[in-house]
Amino acid sequence: MAIIHREGHRMLIVLGIILAALNVGIYFTWPGFLWLSTLVSVILFLLVLQFFRNPTRTIPHTDDTLVYAPADGQVVVIEEAEETEYFNGKRLQVSIFMSPLNVHVNRNPLGGEVRYIKHHPGKYLVAWHPKSSTENERTTVVIKNGESEVLLRQIAGAVAKRIRNYLNVGQQVTQGSEMGFIKFGSRVDLFLPLDAAVQVNIGDKVKGNKTVIAKI
Repeated sequence: MAIIHREGHRMLIVLGIILAALNVGIYFTWPGFLWLSTLVSVILFLLVLQFFRNPTRTIPHTDDTLVYAPADGQVVVIEEAEETEYFNGKRLQVSIFMSPLNVHVNRNPLGGEVRYIKHHPGKYLVAWHPKSSTENERTTVVIKNGESEVLLRQIAGAVAKRIRNYLNVGQQVTQGSEMGFIKFGSRVDLFLPLDAAVQVNIGDKVKGNKTVIAKI
């Protein structure tokens, strides 16, 4: 079952008021176009409404050795990369691109303690651009589970202009719980230990709390 995420409540109310006022104005000025403006308004409202959907997702098997997808989307990067913000060393990077049609709720891929969190202002390059991970507006989170640390990076894109993150340093999080939200198309990077066994391939479609990204 899907509900509407709280990040969309205000926007949907404002959009509804604007569209209603616009259609009232058209009714009194160009009544012959009312059917067209109503149709366009309904389609626009439904598109924004579906963007803020928040489906209930239960992890099928809670396991400290599994890293679940933190977001819905498509795997666009699987490679060894130099992570310079926190680890200052090589890690295994897996990146998920989220189109405007995907669910945009971000979820904790594993349980543990939040060891680091930082928001960075930046550019708005398209989310699949190689430099978006280090130059776009982004929020970095590190979760430690046992001996393993996993870094997540929420990245804004050309359309996404607002990143929300609900975590705090020192907080204990459960696997699959909500960590944040990115509005209107974006990307999430995972930086895993080099010996992590990746369970997905480039081009795969993944779902938050449903798809296992790696075993650590």
